[in-house]
Amino acid sequence: MALSDLTRAWRPHPVKAPVSGMRRRRGLWERLHLDPWLLGMLLLLLGAGLVVMYSASGQRLEVVTAQGVRFGVALAVMAVIARISPATMMRWALPAYLLGVIMLVAVELVGDMGMGAQRWLVIPGVIRFQPSELMKLAMPLMVAAYLSRRELPPRLRDLAVCALIIGVPVVLIARQPDLGTSLLVAASAVFVVLLAGIAWRIIAVLAALAAAALPLLWMNMHDYQRRRVLTFLDPDSDPLGAGWNIIQSTTAIGSGGVLGKGWLEGTQSQLEFLPERHTDFIVAVLGEEFGLVGMIVFLVLYLLIVCRGLWLAAEAQETFGRLLAGSLILTFFLYVFVNVGMVSGILPVVGVPLPLVSYGGTSSVTLMAGFGILMAIHAHRRLLPR
Repeated sequence: MALSDLTRAWRPHPVKAPVSGMRRRRGLWERLHLDPWLLGMLLLLLGAGLVVMYSASGQRLEVVTAQGVRFGVALAVMAVIARISPATMMRWALPAYLLGVIMLVAVELVGDMGMGAQRWLVIPGVIRFQPSELMKLAMPLMVAAYLSRRELPPRLRDLAVCALIIGVPVVLIARQPDLGTSLLVAASAVFVVLLAGIAWRIIAVLAALAAAALPLLWMNMHDYQRRRVLTFLDPDSDPLGAGWNIIQSTTAIGSGGVLGKGWLEGTQSQLEFLPERHTDFIVAVLGEEFGLVGMIVFLVLYLLIVCRGLWLAAEAQETFGRLLAGSLILTFFLYVFVNVGMVSGILPVVGVPLPLVSYGGTSSVTLMAGFGILMAIHAHRRLLPR
């Protein structure tokens, strides 16, 4: 059985066209091209994230204000993108992809350094951003546009072209170095390929090749990346060095118990034992102050967002929209899974922020732009006669 069988199951029954002369009045949300349920859950997540951010930032109001401004920009970007038709997105897929690759090359040549990595482009006095974040959208957009023009399930030749499309940006991002983002960018495109209906036997072959390539990947990893993997296997081997982050994060989560210590009452976070507490390790602040109950509430909210996104993706009636929407929401789920797994000690530390909660501008805008694409695909779906 090929994944194309599962993909076809997403396709909803065509909706009967309205009778001629009878025009249904469009509601406010339809005119705005926004989904009220998804928007409401996103606003709830953003608001809760600001509450956690106030504590994680050491009660610095200016940090929360800056994050709130970024969220406002991200919501505006989402609303604008939601009005763009999928046909327009498909036409701009190649230019967006090429622009992203050019910016990644620019990062390699003249990128700004920060915390030992060269990941940013700076326009003096205007903006400082990570082009790798933009590839999280451009990559699935390009692969979906390419596969939607070809017969599905994809043939080996098409898979080879997809591998080339994926490989170039992933290698450039990994060289920054940013292994976590490079893997997530690759995953966003791989989800498109899987949803296109690739056969199980091909998946098995590719998985075997990936496993065989692990020693090569290990040899090409930086020393700090190897230490992260070894620390994941045995955090106590270097408790004051590479193992410090994961030991402190798991201690914070465990000390929160069921109900937590209370907002602003966390000891690991407020006494600054927990590093990167307002970015990658903000889940530890959440677990310490709000306990197991608070973490479950957040995870349920994330799950509801993913379920709503999958439903909107299933409503798409064109191949391009279905592939792109499915990939975007599955990638969002992967971000949450990797960050929570990383902070709780079940995955190696790879530097992936918690979506729409961790401090950051480019990542928030990129994620909300992805939800804008999802809403646009749903709003522009065609009503086909039975």
